[in-house]
Formats: sequence, structure tokens, C-alpha cells
Amino acid sequence: MKAYLLRLLSLFAGLFLFAWGIVITIQANIGYAPWEVFHAGLALQTSMSIGTVSILVGLFFLFVVIWLREKIGIGTIANMILIGLFVDLIISWDLIPLNHSFFSGVVMLFVGFFIIALGSYHYIKSAFGSGPRDSLMVALNRKTKLPIGFCRLAIELTATIMGWLLGGQIGLGTLIAVIASGFCVQLVFSCLRFDAAAVKHETLGETVRRVKPKK
Repeated sequence: MKAYLLRLLSLFAGLFLFAWGIVITIQANIGYAPWEVFHAGLALQTSMSIGTVSILVGLFFLFVVIWLREKIGIGTIANMILIGLFVDLIISWDLIPLNHSFFSGVVMLFVGFFIIALGSYHYIKSAFGSGPRDSLMVALNRKTKLPIGFCRLAIELTATIMGWLLGGQIGLGTLIAVIASGFCVQLVFSCLRFDAAAVKHETLGETVRRVKPKK
């Protein structure tokens, strides 16, 4: 039971760190990362908060990956809900000032990437399932047999273009995010000697059977 609680703590801590990193990249103010371009664009068009939009977009992709018969876990659902809630919460605290310098913006962007990478490590390590967007990437790879990197690039490029058309902010930071965010994740995982591909995620059904009282 203790090990299970530690996994849950790792999940929630990872999602909070992930959200914290997202807010830092937004406040860097030199162009949003691909998904934030899309979320911000939708937020502008709907007058909803970025966090609320993130949750609704995640819910949409959750239905898509279920339709594509990808396995989901409580981590998938927690990712969908909590990152958006945490983003709104952290923004409301107003602890991270809006940047107005390009060079400090680049520094903030990389700090955000590394915090996101550390959050990814903790939430993936908990083995409760990938987030809806990651699951979509895996589903696209499985259906098309295209390289996983190409599938990620295609999804993020589509999100960026759609977000830009909706009014989301694109800048040099967007290009840096596309190129560097994956590198930051890889560097953090390598330093922590963590192999994400080796993690066997627990499905929602397995979690229910685990916590269900035995007769």
C-alpha cells in the first residue's frame, strides 16, 4: 500500500511540475510551445482560461484514443484534468512575472522545458498511463507505422498552425520549443537513468481491480 501511495504522489507531483513548467514557458513571452499556441488560441476565441481549454482538448483526445483502442489509466485522466487546473492555479498566484527581454526569455524557456521534463519523469515513472496527447501520438504511430518522432512532429505542427489561425502567439520560442523540448526531456531522463519505454503502465481496469475490496 505504501508503494502505491508513493506512486500516486509521484503522479501528482509530476503533473504539478509539468504545469509549473508550462506557465514559465508562457511567461517567457517569446512564443508559446506548440500545444500552448493551440490552447491560447482557443482561449482567445472562447473567453475560457488556458487551463480550462487544456482540459477540454484533453477530454476530446481521450475519446479519440479510446476510439482508437489505446489503453488508458488513471494517469491519463489525471493528466487531462490536473495539468489544466494546476496551470490556472499557478497563473492565479502571479508568482512568475511576464518577461520583456529576449535573452531572459530564452533562459526562462529552457528552465520551463527542464521542469516539464522533470515532471514528465515523475508522472511517467508512476506507471499510471500516458496523457491523452501522448496516447494520440502512440496511436498514430501504431496505425500508420510512421516513426514516433514524425508522428509527434505532425501532431504538434498541426496544433501550432491551428492555434496560430485562432490567434495564439507564435515566435522564436515556438521554434525553440519544437527543436529543444525533446532534447531537454532526453537529457533529464539520461541523467536520472530512466528508460520511459521500459515502463509498463497500469490500465484503468487493473487499478480498479487493485483497489476493489475482495469478497
